[in-house]
Amino acid sequence: MKKGLFDFTEVATYFFRKKDPNRKTNFNLRTMHTINKISILMFLAGAIYFIITHI
Repeated sequence: MKKGLFDFTEVATYFFRKKDPNRKTNFNLRTMHTINKISILMFLAGAIYFIITHI
């Protein structure tokens, strides 16, 4: 089995990354990251709801 197959550290650390001062940001990039964070939270909420209602 591959070591990185079920590695969720990227998802877990996505919410707690520090901003890189050397990297230029714009509105589109900030909006993309906000939408990504919302979609991850909605997926986790749906998965938890599905697990709770089907147990």
